[in-house]
Amino acid sequence: MRFTDWATRVMFISLMLAALSIVLLIGRGTQVENNTITSNTSKPEVTVWSQYPQAEFQSAKEPKQKSQGVLKSPVKTNQPVARYATTQAFAQYKPNYQIVSVDPSNYGERYTTDVNGTPLNNQPIIVLHETGYSASSAINFFQVTHTDENVQASYHALIKLDGTVVYLVPPDKRAFGAANSVFEGSEGLETVKTNPTLPPSVNNFAYHVSLETPPDSYDSGSQETHSGYTEAQYNSLAWLIAQSQVPEDRITTHKLVDRSSKKVDPINFDGNKLLDLLNIYRQVRPIYR
Repeated sequence: MRFTDWATRVMFISLMLAALSIVLLIGRGTQVENNTITSNTSKPEVTVWSQYPQAEFQSAKEPKQKSQGVLKSPVKTNQPVARYATTQAFAQYKPNYQIVSVDPSNYGERYTTDVNGTPLNNQPIIVLHETGYSASSAINFFQVTHTDENVQASYHALIKLDGTVVYLVPPDKRAFGAANSVFEGSEGLETVKTNPTLPPSVNNFAYHVSLETPPDSYDSGSQETHSGYTEAQYNSLAWLIAQSQVPEDRITTHKLVDRSSKKVDPINFDGNKLLDLLNIYRQVRPIYR
């Protein structure tokens, strides 16, 4: 083989290797670019509603298996600094509980903007209700599909006469507990309009919890009085709220937020008893400087 032929072959092979290297570099750069685009265009993380009461499965024989339901959001971002901490009394009180599914027509997502596109930043409130009749009748209603938006209803949780806590709608979802409603707090009047065909309400930033009505009210001629709630109900209600970061001045009732002038619940409710128990089950977390 002549020297010129050998030199030509060596040069050709070198050019081929150089071209292959360039192709590989371009391909790697394209892959990195594509990965960056995918990362930037992924869905934004949803803030978990950790300020609301979360499901506590303290009475479960196998809590790890029980707590694998849909009650807790897997997202752990934007966690607020905890103002309250639960106490030893909270740890010792172990109410029975149930997890009950609600028909999807009776609850929805929490909105980040109102009907006009205005960003929403309302702090959470807790709205107290009563069922009117038995707990089972309320649960049965929530499990039925309702296509009429004026009929759809639900709570996040319900407390039976014996203190059993019934978890219904996950706290990061919007329960339909108060239709035409406004919360009047230290920041003024708060309400959110999320549906152009319905009145504004507090549902978008409310956690709704209801007490089972005592049986003596079922056949009563008046819906504005009954014998009151059990000690077990007050304890379980305080225990449930103690899991939240909602301050006392943002705990209210259906009667106070209602603007239809038709809601009177919870009837004969002892607010002072609730606050006394709440202070037993949670305390303001000390700040060390």
